[in-house]
Amino acid sequence: MSLVVIGLNHRTMPLDLFERLAFDGARVPKVLAALATCDHVTEAVLVSTCNRTEAYVVAERFHAAYQEVRDVLADLAHVAPEDFADHLYVHYDTDAVRHLFRVAAGVDSDVLGDTEVLGQVRAAWRTAVDEGTTGPVLGLLFRHAVATGKRARTETGIARGTASVSHAAVEMAAERLGTVEGRTVLVVGAGAMGRSMATALRRAGAARLLVANRTPERAEALAAEVGGEVVPLADVPAALAHCDVLLTSTGATSVILDQAEMEAVLPRRGDDPLLVVDVAVPRDVDPSVGALPGVTLLDIDDLRRFAQAGIDARRREIAAVDTLVDAEVARYHAEVSARSAAPLVAALRARAEDLRRAEVARFTGRLGDLDDRQRAAVEALSHALLAKVLHQPTVKLKALAGTPVGDRLAESLRHLYDLDDVDPE
Repeated sequence: MSLVVIGLNHRTMPLDLFERLAFDGARVPKVLAALATCDHVTEAVLVSTCNRTEAYVVAERFHAAYQEVRDVLADLAHVAPEDFADHLYVHYDTDAVRHLFRVAAGVDSDVLGDTEVLGQVRAAWRTAVDEGTTGPVLGLLFRHAVATGKRARTETGIARGTASVSHAAVEMAAERLGTVEGRTVLVVGAGAMGRSMATALRRAGAARLLVANRTPERAEALAAEVGGEVVPLADVPAALAHCDVLLTSTGATSVILDQAEMEAVLPRRGDDPLLVVDVAVPRDVDPSVGALPGVTLLDIDDLRRFAQAGIDARRREIAAVDTLVDAEVARYHAEVSARSAAPLVAALRARAEDLRRAEVARFTGRLGDLDDRQRAAVEALSHALLAKVLHQPTVKLKALAGTPVGDRLAESLRHLYDLDDVDPE
Protein backbone atom coordinates (compact mmCIF):
# COMPACT_ATOMS: atom_id res chain seq x y z
CA MET A 1 0.00 0.00 0.00
CA SER A 2 1.38 3.41 -1.00
CA LEU A 3 0.59 7.05 -0.37
CA VAL A 4 0.48 8.77 -3.76
CA VAL A 5 -0.18 12.28 -5.04
CA ILE A 6 -1.02 12.68 -8.72
CA GLY A 7 -1.27 16.28 -9.82
CA LEU A 8 -0.99 19.01 -12.39
CA ASN A 9 -0.86 22.79 -12.38
CA HIS A 10 -0.67 25.61 -14.90
CA ARG A 11 3.11 25.67 -14.54
CA THR A 12 3.34 22.13 -15.88
CA MET A 13 0.87 22.60 -18.73
CA PRO A 14 -0.71 25.31 -20.92
CA LEU A 15 -3.26 27.41 -19.04
CA ASP A 16 -6.08 26.71 -21.49
CA LEU A 17 -5.64 22.95 -20.95
CA PHE A 18 -5.28 23.28 -17.17
CA GLU A 19 -8.53 25.24 -17.01
CA ARG A 20 -10.40 22.21 -18.27
CA LEU A 21 -8.94 20.05 -15.50
CA ALA A 22 -9.66 22.46 -12.64
CA PHE A 23 -12.62 21.44 -10.49
CA ASP A 24 -14.57 24.02 -8.52
CA GLY A 25 -15.93 23.24 -5.06
CA ALA A 26 -19.27 22.02 -6.33
CA ARG A 27 -17.63 19.39 -8.54
CA VAL A 28 -15.10 18.06 -6.03
CA PRO A 29 -17.57 15.65 -4.36
CA LYS A 30 -18.29 14.09 -7.76
CA VAL A 31 -14.57 13.52 -8.34
CA LEU A 32 -14.20 12.01 -4.87
CA ALA A 33 -17.17 9.72 -5.47
CA ALA A 34 -15.58 8.48 -8.69
CA LEU A 35 -12.22 7.92 -6.98
CA ALA A 36 -13.97 5.95 -4.24
CA THR A 37 -15.18 3.43 -6.83
CA CYS A 38 -11.67 2.70 -8.09
CA ASP A 39 -10.47 -0.83 -7.41
CA HIS A 40 -7.00 0.19 -6.26
CA VAL A 41 -7.79 3.37 -4.31
CA THR A 42 -8.83 3.04 -0.66
CA GLU A 43 -8.72 6.70 0.45
CA ALA A 44 -8.81 9.96 -1.52
CA VAL A 45 -8.59 13.74 -1.03
CA LEU A 46 -8.75 16.19 -3.94
CA VAL A 47 -7.01 19.56 -3.61
CA SER A 48 -8.27 21.74 -6.46
CA THR A 49 -7.40 25.45 -6.43
CA CYS A 50 -6.83 28.20 -8.98
CA ASN A 51 -3.36 26.85 -9.71
CA ARG A 52 -3.37 23.12 -8.88
CA THR A 53 -5.41 19.96 -9.12
CA GLU A 54 -3.94 17.19 -6.97
CA ALA A 55 -5.39 13.83 -5.98
CA TYR A 56 -3.95 12.37 -2.76
CA VAL A 57 -4.76 8.67 -2.61
CA VAL A 58 -3.90 5.54 -0.69
CA ALA A 59 -3.09 3.05 -3.45
CA GLU A 60 -3.20 -0.72 -3.20
CA ARG A 61 -1.17 -0.97 -6.41
CA PHE A 62 0.72 2.11 -7.60
CA HIS A 63 0.52 1.79 -11.39
CA ALA A 64 -3.07 0.60 -11.41
CA ALA A 65 -4.13 3.42 -9.07
CA TYR A 66 -2.29 5.99 -11.20
CA GLN A 67 -4.22 4.91 -14.29
CA GLU A 68 -7.51 4.96 -12.40
CA VAL A 69 -6.95 8.48 -11.06
CA ARG A 70 -5.86 9.73 -14.48
CA ASP A 71 -8.94 8.22 -16.10
CA VAL A 72 -11.29 9.71 -13.50
CA LEU A 73 -9.87 13.19 -14.11
CA ALA A 74 -10.08 12.69 -17.86
CA ASP A 75 -13.64 11.43 -17.75
CA LEU A 76 -15.03 14.18 -15.52
CA ALA A 77 -13.12 16.95 -17.33
CA HIS A 78 -14.01 15.55 -20.77
CA VAL A 79 -10.35 15.56 -21.80
CA ALA A 80 -8.60 12.61 -23.42
CA PRO A 81 -5.99 11.09 -21.06
CA GLU A 82 -3.28 11.34 -23.70
CA ASP A 83 -3.83 15.11 -23.91
CA PHE A 84 -2.58 15.73 -20.39
CA ALA A 85 -0.84 12.55 -19.16
CA ASP A 86 2.62 13.91 -20.03
CA HIS A 87 1.93 16.95 -17.85
CA LEU A 88 1.09 14.99 -14.70
CA TYR A 89 3.54 14.86 -11.81
CA VAL A 90 3.59 12.03 -9.29
CA HIS A 91 5.03 11.76 -5.79
CA TYR A 92 4.68 8.79 -3.49
CA ASP A 93 5.30 7.88 0.16
CA THR A 94 7.82 10.28 1.78
CA ASP A 95 8.00 12.52 -1.29
CA ALA A 96 4.19 12.79 -1.28
CA VAL A 97 4.22 13.75 2.40
CA ARG A 98 6.90 16.38 1.84
CA HIS A 99 5.09 17.77 -1.21
CA LEU A 100 1.82 18.28 0.69
CA PHE A 101 3.59 19.86 3.65
CA ARG A 102 5.35 22.32 1.32
CA VAL A 103 2.04 23.12 -0.36
CA ALA A 104 0.43 23.82 3.02
CA ALA A 105 3.43 25.93 4.03
CA GLY A 106 3.00 28.13 0.95
CA VAL A 107 6.31 27.40 -0.78
CA ASP A 108 4.74 25.68 -3.79
CA SER A 109 2.35 28.51 -4.69
CA ASP A 110 2.37 31.16 -7.41
CA VAL A 111 2.61 33.72 -4.61
CA LEU A 112 5.36 32.47 -2.32
CA GLY A 113 4.00 32.15 1.19
CA ASP A 114 0.39 32.20 -0.03
CA THR A 115 -1.80 32.58 3.05
CA GLU A 116 -4.91 31.19 1.36
CA VAL A 117 -3.60 27.77 0.35
CA LEU A 118 -3.59 26.50 3.94
CA GLY A 119 -7.33 27.10 4.14
CA GLN A 120 -7.75 25.38 0.79
CA VAL A 121 -5.86 22.31 2.03
CA ARG A 122 -7.99 22.24 5.17
CA ALA A 123 -11.19 22.62 3.13
CA ALA A 124 -10.17 19.77 0.79
CA TRP A 125 -9.62 17.50 3.78
CA ARG A 126 -12.99 18.52 5.29
CA THR A 127 -14.78 17.79 2.02
CA ALA A 128 -13.22 14.32 1.82
CA VAL A 129 -14.29 13.65 5.41
CA ASP A 130 -17.84 14.76 4.58
CA GLU A 131 -17.88 12.55 1.48
CA GLY A 132 -16.47 9.55 3.36
CA THR A 133 -13.41 9.12 1.11
CA THR A 134 -10.69 9.69 3.67
CA GLY A 135 -9.56 7.43 6.49
CA PRO A 136 -6.78 6.92 9.03
CA VAL A 137 -3.91 7.35 6.55
CA LEU A 138 -4.99 10.57 4.86
CA GLY A 139 -6.61 11.86 8.04
CA LEU A 140 -3.26 11.71 9.83
CA LEU A 141 -1.43 13.12 6.80
CA PHE A 142 -3.68 16.17 6.40
CA ARG A 143 -3.76 16.85 10.13
CA HIS A 144 0.03 17.08 10.06
CA ALA A 145 -0.07 19.16 6.87
CA VAL A 146 -2.32 21.78 8.47
CA ALA A 147 -0.07 21.88 11.54
CA THR A 148 2.96 22.32 9.28
CA GLY A 149 1.31 25.20 7.43
CA LYS A 150 0.52 26.96 10.69
CA ARG A 151 4.07 26.53 12.00
CA ALA A 152 5.57 27.86 8.76
CA ARG A 153 3.55 31.06 9.03
CA THR A 154 4.24 31.67 12.72
CA GLU A 155 7.87 30.54 12.97
CA THR A 156 9.29 31.89 9.66
CA GLY A 157 8.83 34.99 7.53
CA ILE A 158 7.43 33.06 4.54
CA ALA A 159 4.09 34.91 4.75
CA ARG A 160 5.55 38.36 5.38
CA GLY A 161 4.18 41.06 3.06
CA THR A 162 1.94 40.14 0.13
CA ALA A 163 1.30 36.47 0.64
CA SER A 164 -1.99 35.61 -1.03
CA VAL A 165 -3.32 35.54 -4.56
CA SER A 166 -6.15 37.92 -3.68
CA HIS A 167 -3.90 40.55 -2.10
CA ALA A 168 -1.43 40.23 -4.95
CA ALA A 169 -4.27 40.79 -7.43
CA VAL A 170 -5.24 44.02 -5.67
CA GLU A 171 -1.63 45.18 -5.49
CA MET A 172 -1.15 44.39 -9.17
CA ALA A 173 -4.22 46.49 -9.99
CA ALA A 174 -2.96 49.33 -7.82
CA GLU A 175 0.42 49.24 -9.55
CA ARG A 176 -1.19 49.45 -12.99
CA LEU A 177 -3.47 52.33 -11.97
CA GLY A 178 -1.07 54.11 -9.66
CA THR A 179 -3.61 53.58 -6.86
CA VAL A 180 -7.08 52.14 -6.32
CA GLU A 181 -7.90 54.92 -3.89
CA GLY A 182 -10.95 56.83 -5.07
CA ARG A 183 -11.72 54.26 -7.78
CA THR A 184 -14.93 52.39 -8.56
CA VAL A 185 -14.24 48.66 -8.50
CA LEU A 186 -16.47 45.73 -9.41
CA VAL A 187 -15.69 42.37 -7.77
CA VAL A 188 -17.34 39.34 -9.38
CA GLY A 189 -17.31 36.27 -7.14
CA ALA A 190 -18.17 36.18 -3.44
CA GLY A 191 -16.23 33.09 -2.44
CA ALA A 192 -13.09 33.09 -0.33
CA MET A 193 -11.03 34.75 -3.06
CA GLY A 194 -13.64 37.38 -3.82
CA ARG A 195 -14.05 38.18 -0.12
CA SER A 196 -10.31 38.59 0.32
CA MET A 197 -10.06 40.85 -2.73
CA ALA A 198 -13.00 42.98 -1.63
CA THR A 199 -11.54 43.35 1.86
CA ALA A 200 -8.14 44.33 0.44
CA LEU A 201 -9.76 46.84 -1.93
CA ARG A 202 -11.65 48.49 0.90
CA ARG A 203 -8.45 48.78 2.92
CA ALA A 204 -6.69 50.22 -0.13
CA GLY A 205 -9.23 53.03 -0.30
CA ALA A 206 -11.55 52.07 -3.16
CA ALA A 207 -14.27 54.73 -3.18
CA ARG A 208 -17.10 52.56 -4.49
CA LEU A 209 -17.14 48.79 -4.28
CA LEU A 210 -19.63 46.75 -6.31
CA VAL A 211 -20.16 43.02 -5.70
CA ALA A 212 -21.74 40.49 -8.08
CA ASN A 213 -22.20 36.77 -7.58
CA ARG A 214 -24.22 33.90 -9.03
CA THR A 215 -25.91 33.47 -5.64
CA PRO A 216 -27.42 36.84 -4.69
CA GLU A 217 -27.44 36.06 -0.96
CA ARG A 218 -23.67 35.63 -0.91
CA ALA A 219 -23.21 38.88 -2.83
CA GLU A 220 -25.43 40.67 -0.31
CA ALA A 221 -23.49 39.22 2.62
CA LEU A 222 -20.14 40.28 1.18
CA ALA A 223 -21.41 43.74 0.21
CA ALA A 224 -22.65 44.26 3.76
CA GLU A 225 -19.33 43.09 5.14
CA VAL A 226 -17.22 45.54 3.11
CA GLY A 227 -19.67 48.40 2.76
CA GLY A 228 -20.32 47.73 -0.92
CA GLU A 229 -23.25 47.58 -3.30
CA VAL A 230 -24.80 44.50 -4.90
CA VAL A 231 -24.96 44.21 -8.69
CA PRO A 232 -26.99 41.35 -10.20
CA LEU A 233 -24.75 39.06 -12.20
CA ALA A 234 -26.78 39.72 -15.35
CA ASP A 235 -26.10 43.45 -14.96
CA VAL A 236 -22.30 43.16 -14.84
CA PRO A 237 -21.79 44.42 -18.44
CA ALA A 238 -23.95 47.48 -17.75
CA ALA A 239 -22.14 48.16 -14.46
CA LEU A 240 -18.79 48.16 -16.27
CA ALA A 241 -19.81 51.38 -18.03
CA HIS A 242 -19.02 53.20 -14.78
CA CYS A 243 -16.14 51.15 -13.32
CA ASP A 244 -12.39 51.70 -13.30
CA VAL A 245 -11.49 48.13 -12.40
CA LEU A 246 -13.03 44.67 -12.68
CA LEU A 247 -11.63 41.87 -10.50
CA THR A 248 -13.14 38.45 -11.06
CA SER A 249 -12.66 35.07 -9.38
CA THR A 250 -15.75 32.90 -9.79
CA GLY A 251 -15.94 29.12 -10.02
CA ALA A 252 -17.76 29.24 -13.36
CA THR A 253 -16.82 26.57 -15.86
CA SER A 254 -17.08 28.94 -18.85
CA VAL A 255 -16.53 32.65 -19.47
CA ILE A 256 -19.02 35.03 -17.87
CA LEU A 257 -17.94 38.05 -19.93
CA ASP A 258 -17.27 37.67 -23.65
CA GLN A 259 -15.92 40.02 -26.29
CA ALA A 260 -19.32 40.99 -27.68
CA GLU A 261 -20.60 42.04 -24.25
CA MET A 262 -17.52 44.15 -23.63
CA GLU A 263 -17.68 45.75 -27.07
CA ALA A 264 -21.23 46.85 -26.32
CA VAL A 265 -20.06 48.57 -23.13
CA LEU A 266 -17.10 50.51 -24.53
CA PRO A 267 -19.04 53.29 -26.32
CA ARG A 268 -20.65 54.20 -22.98
CA ARG A 269 -17.25 54.54 -21.35
CA GLY A 270 -15.91 57.14 -23.72
CA ASP A 271 -12.15 57.36 -23.45
CA ASP A 272 -11.99 56.00 -19.89
CA PRO A 273 -9.63 52.99 -19.67
CA LEU A 274 -10.75 49.78 -17.99
CA LEU A 275 -8.48 47.41 -16.09
CA VAL A 276 -9.66 43.80 -15.86
CA VAL A 277 -7.91 41.42 -13.45
CA ASP A 278 -9.14 37.86 -13.99
CA VAL A 279 -7.64 35.42 -11.49
CA ALA A 280 -10.27 32.71 -12.02
CA VAL A 281 -9.34 29.27 -13.32
CA PRO A 282 -11.00 28.56 -15.70
CA ARG A 283 -10.93 32.19 -16.83
CA ASP A 284 -14.03 34.30 -16.32
CA VAL A 285 -13.22 36.76 -19.11
CA ASP A 286 -12.73 35.85 -22.75
CA PRO A 287 -9.01 36.45 -23.50
CA SER A 288 -9.97 38.32 -26.68
CA VAL A 289 -11.33 41.11 -24.45
CA GLY A 290 -7.74 42.16 -23.85
CA ALA A 291 -7.40 43.18 -27.50
CA LEU A 292 -10.19 45.76 -27.30
CA PRO A 293 -9.18 49.43 -27.26
CA GLY A 294 -8.94 50.94 -23.81
CA VAL A 295 -9.07 47.56 -22.05
CA THR A 296 -6.14 46.03 -20.16
CA LEU A 297 -6.69 42.38 -19.26
CA LEU A 298 -4.47 40.63 -16.72
CA ASP A 299 -4.83 36.94 -15.85
CA ILE A 300 -3.28 34.39 -13.52
CA ASP A 301 -0.08 34.26 -15.58
CA ASP A 302 0.35 38.03 -15.20
CA LEU A 303 -0.28 37.66 -11.49
CA ARG A 304 2.43 35.04 -11.24
CA ARG A 305 4.92 37.33 -12.96
CA PHE A 306 3.91 40.24 -10.73
CA ALA A 307 4.28 38.16 -7.60
CA GLN A 308 7.64 36.82 -8.76
CA ALA A 309 9.05 40.33 -8.85
CA GLY A 310 8.41 40.87 -5.13
CA ILE A 311 9.36 37.61 -3.45
CA ASP A 312 13.10 38.07 -2.84
CA ALA A 313 12.68 38.57 0.91
CA ARG A 314 10.36 35.60 1.25
CA ARG A 315 12.60 33.46 -0.91
CA ARG A 316 15.27 33.76 1.77
CA GLU A 317 12.81 32.03 4.11
CA ILE A 318 12.49 28.91 1.95
CA ALA A 319 15.46 27.21 3.60
CA ALA A 320 13.94 27.78 7.04
CA VAL A 321 10.58 26.44 5.88
CA ASP A 322 12.18 23.37 4.30
CA THR A 323 14.01 22.66 7.56
CA LEU A 324 10.71 22.92 9.40
CA VAL A 325 9.02 20.70 6.80
CA ASP A 326 11.73 18.05 7.18
CA ALA A 327 11.18 18.05 10.94
CA GLU A 328 7.43 17.70 10.45
CA VAL A 329 7.91 14.85 7.95
CA ALA A 330 10.03 13.04 10.53
CA ARG A 331 7.39 13.70 13.21
CA TYR A 332 4.69 12.40 10.89
CA HIS A 333 6.60 9.19 10.18
CA ALA A 334 7.24 8.73 13.91
CA GLU A 335 3.51 8.91 14.58
CA VAL A 336 2.79 6.53 11.70
CA SER A 337 5.29 4.07 13.17
CA ALA A 338 3.85 4.46 16.66
CA ARG A 339 0.38 3.80 15.30
CA SER A 340 1.61 0.68 13.55
CA ALA A 341 2.81 -0.61 16.93
CA ALA A 342 -0.46 0.25 18.68
CA PRO A 343 -2.34 -2.98 17.79
CA LEU A 344 0.55 -5.11 19.02
CA VAL A 345 0.81 -3.12 22.26
CA ALA A 346 -2.95 -3.48 22.76
CA ALA A 347 -2.71 -7.23 22.16
CA LEU A 348 0.18 -7.54 24.63
CA ARG A 349 -1.74 -5.65 27.29
CA ALA A 350 -4.86 -7.73 26.61
CA ARG A 351 -2.88 -10.97 27.00
CA ALA A 352 -1.31 -9.74 30.24
CA GLU A 353 -4.71 -8.63 31.60
CA ASP A 354 -6.16 -12.07 30.83
CA LEU A 355 -3.32 -13.66 32.81
CA ARG A 356 -3.81 -11.23 35.71
CA ARG A 357 -7.53 -11.93 35.93
CA ALA A 358 -6.95 -15.69 35.74
CA GLU A 359 -4.45 -15.57 38.61
CA VAL A 360 -6.72 -13.41 40.77
CA ALA A 361 -9.58 -15.83 40.09
CA ARG A 362 -7.33 -18.80 40.95
CA PHE A 363 -6.55 -17.32 44.32
CA THR A 364 -10.15 -16.35 45.08
CA GLY A 365 -10.51 -19.12 47.66
CA ARG A 366 -7.48 -17.93 49.56
CA LEU A 367 -8.84 -14.38 49.54
CA GLY A 368 -12.16 -15.36 51.07
CA ASP A 369 -11.44 -13.68 54.41
CA LEU A 370 -10.69 -10.29 52.78
CA ASP A 371 -13.23 -7.48 52.99
CA ASP A 372 -14.19 -5.32 49.98
CA ARG A 373 -11.54 -2.70 50.73
CA GLN A 374 -8.81 -5.33 50.93
CA ARG A 375 -9.98 -7.00 47.72
CA ALA A 376 -9.86 -3.61 45.98
CA ALA A 377 -6.30 -3.19 47.24
CA VAL A 378 -5.33 -6.56 45.73
CA GLU A 379 -6.87 -5.52 42.41
CA ALA A 380 -5.05 -2.18 42.49
CA LEU A 381 -1.74 -3.84 43.39
CA SER A 382 -1.98 -6.39 40.58
CA HIS A 383 -2.96 -3.66 38.08
CA ALA A 384 -0.08 -1.42 39.14
CA LEU A 385 2.44 -4.26 38.99
CA LEU A 386 1.26 -5.23 35.52
CA ALA A 387 1.48 -1.62 34.28
CA LYS A 388 5.05 -1.28 35.53
CA VAL A 389 6.14 -4.56 33.95
CA LEU A 390 4.64 -3.57 30.56
CA HIS A 391 5.74 0.07 30.57
CA GLN A 392 9.27 -0.37 29.24
CA PRO A 393 8.38 -2.91 26.50
CA THR A 394 5.57 -0.59 25.37
CA VAL A 395 7.87 2.44 25.19
CA LYS A 396 10.51 0.46 23.29
CA LEU A 397 8.02 -0.96 20.81
CA LYS A 398 6.65 2.48 19.98
CA ALA A 399 10.08 4.10 19.77
CA LEU A 400 11.52 1.39 17.50
CA ALA A 401 8.41 0.78 15.39
CA GLY A 402 9.21 0.70 11.69
CA THR A 403 12.91 -0.10 12.22
CA PRO A 404 14.57 -3.51 11.72
CA VAL A 405 15.14 -3.82 15.48
CA GLY A 406 11.52 -2.90 16.17
CA ASP A 407 10.30 -5.45 13.66
CA ARG A 408 12.38 -8.19 15.33
CA LEU A 409 11.10 -7.24 18.78
CA ALA A 410 7.52 -7.23 17.54
CA GLU A 411 7.91 -10.64 15.95
CA SER A 412 9.46 -12.04 19.12
CA LEU A 413 6.62 -10.77 21.27
CA ARG A 414 4.04 -12.27 18.93
CA HIS A 415 5.68 -15.70 19.25
CA LEU A 416 6.42 -15.52 22.99
CA TYR A 417 2.89 -14.55 23.99
CA ASP A 418 0.87 -16.00 21.06
CA LEU A 419 -0.47 -12.54 20.28
CA ASP A 420 -1.72 -13.25 16.77
CA ASP A 421 -4.91 -14.78 18.20
CA VAL A 422 -5.53 -12.07 20.82
CA ASP A 423 -8.44 -9.67 20.38
CA PRO A 424 -7.02 -6.29 21.53
CA GLU A 425 -10.54 -5.09 22.33
